[in-house]
Amino acid sequence: MPSKRILIKDHTAEANLFAWRSLIGLLVVFAMIAMVLTNLYYLQISSYEDYQTRSNGNRIKVLPVAPNRGLIYDRNGVLLAENRPVFSLQVIPEETKNLNLTLARLSVLLKIDDDGIADFHADMKRIRRFKPVTLINRLTPEEVAIFSAKQHLYPGVSIEARLARYYPYGSALTHVLGYVAKINKQDLQKLSEAGFEANYAATYDVGKRGIEKYHEELLHGEVGYQEVEVNNQGRVIRTLDFNPPVPGQDIVLNIDVELQLAAEKAFAGERGSIVAMDPTDGGILALYSSPSYDPNLFVHGISSKNYKKLLKSDRPLFNRATQGQYPPASTVKPLLALAGLEAKVITPETQINDYGKYQLKNVARVWRDHNPWGHGLVNVTKAIEVSCDIYFYDMAYKLGIDRISGSMSEFGFGDYTGIDLHEEADGIMPSRGIIKALYNRPWYIGDTINIGIGQSYWTTTPVQLTQAITTLVNKGKRIIPQVIRGEINQGEIVLNAIKERRPIDIKNEYNWDVVLDAMYGTVNRQGSARNAFKGAHYISAGKTGTAQLVSIAQDEKYDATKLSKKNHDNAMYVGYAPYDNPEIVMSVVLENAGHGGAQAAPIARKMMDNYFEERTFPEHIVIEHLGQSPQSNPLIETEGE
Repeated sequence: MPSKRILIKDHTAEANLFAWRSLIGLLVVFAMIAMVLTNLYYLQISSYEDYQTRSNGNRIKVLPVAPNRGLIYDRNGVLLAENRPVFSLQVIPEETKNLNLTLARLSVLLKIDDDGIADFHADMKRIRRFKPVTLINRLTPEEVAIFSAKQHLYPGVSIEARLARYYPYGSALTHVLGYVAKINKQDLQKLSEAGFEANYAATYDVGKRGIEKYHEELLHGEVGYQEVEVNNQGRVIRTLDFNPPVPGQDIVLNIDVELQLAAEKAFAGERGSIVAMDPTDGGILALYSSPSYDPNLFVHGISSKNYKKLLKSDRPLFNRATQGQYPPASTVKPLLALAGLEAKVITPETQINDYGKYQLKNVARVWRDHNPWGHGLVNVTKAIEVSCDIYFYDMAYKLGIDRISGSMSEFGFGDYTGIDLHEEADGIMPSRGIIKALYNRPWYIGDTINIGIGQSYWTTTPVQLTQAITTLVNKGKRIIPQVIRGEINQGEIVLNAIKERRPIDIKNEYNWDVVLDAMYGTVNRQGSARNAFKGAHYISAGKTGTAQLVSIAQDEKYDATKLSKKNHDNAMYVGYAPYDNPEIVMSVVLENAGHGGAQAAPIARKMMDNYFEERTFPEHIVIEHLGQSPQSNPLIETEGE
């Protein structure tokens, strides 16, 4: 067998191989070190600012700061809406170990009812888990002390101090001021659509009604921000930077709070409303709707129990002064008289003989006067003073609905007044077209006759009626009613401009005087409001009204005792004072109260007495107009209207 070959090692080759391997390994090591150094350079130098920002984001937070809401004052500087410190209990769901257990323990500790827990869960659904959710809106000092002593047992739960709205006059100003309440899902959607969501990042409340809602953008202010350092538990250690919020604008209203309180006292719980307006600038001096409610109930979240009470009572949430729609009744007779004078269907001397009934030829229907035996010989002045229905039946028939509707629309009936409150109705000024559209029926002549005494389909709101009478007092100057008077800048009040519409031009300026003199006679001669204003130290003028709510058969007499309370007549009154230089125009509506002269006019008297208290006036000079009332009939009882 051949012998095996003996392999001789090539030391040189092995040495070269080892050298190459070492070199390659060294290069790999150097390459890796270079990569590490390069990455280190990138992290520490090139990307320093970026990673520093990320690092700060883990320990530095930017928190929004809510602005203080603007304060609201009355025309005399009385504070009507302020901000008071309150403490609320907040929970961050993400930071609690067991949310349900935490809520259960807090319910026992602070006596939170099931409604409160349910509201919390509802709020939590629209808020991210890492953001705080309010569990209790307003803690009492005792509750603050109880929780503070055991706060360490409740991770993720804390007490938050903030300013909350407070209304010191409660129910007296509810329908003027409105209220703020917790922002809900619908509010957030509206704010988002309007582009204001970011400005409400730290805000709990938003205006819901009244001035608080109408002037929300003005009152809210602009959100601020603070940059804070937090520890690993998320607690604030220190503030690094602070960008203060811009407070909301402080505003002044035309409201006279003393007059407003007088209105609340005068109503004494009766249903209805009062609107008082300054005829020189359109400022709303008083606007009260009864019954009312305490707006502070809504600021911290009204309970279901309290809210149900409001829904079951006589609609206190409803603003009767701006939303209530009532037949104007005889309060509009001066305006109708002006239309008749302008159309020349009557003159100041035109007289009719009133026997208590009115009937058209070949028509079986008989229209009656509130005075069954009539008023005797009546001209336009006396017709207004004693509220003679027969005179206005006849005048309305001669005028026709087209001229009546056109003339009354000029005074603002059937349209919004423009008052700075969202809660407003426009009423109905009937016309052939409107009745056809609303009821799909033609207009009948009987409808026109009923319009002559402010009945039929005609409805108006108290603020609309006040505006119309103000236009009459101003002899055609149409001023838009305004609740807000101005803004406070650097301690000075900057008044808002007076808002006006196109004035009413008439053919004969003397007709203004005829009508206004008749309103003077309503109060100061033998008119339907003479007893209510007897002995007043100022001279006023006005017109009573009694609005019938149900139809009475021709062969029947109105008997309130046979009707339910809700079907009793509404008592109404419109008036102004002083007669020679008006400073206040007023409308009063009392629901289901009876006669205007007996029930509504005395309330207006109380209001005017309050407004002109400790004031003296020069003696009124009586000017004898051609339309002066004829000799009064001693059998006539004029207090009814």
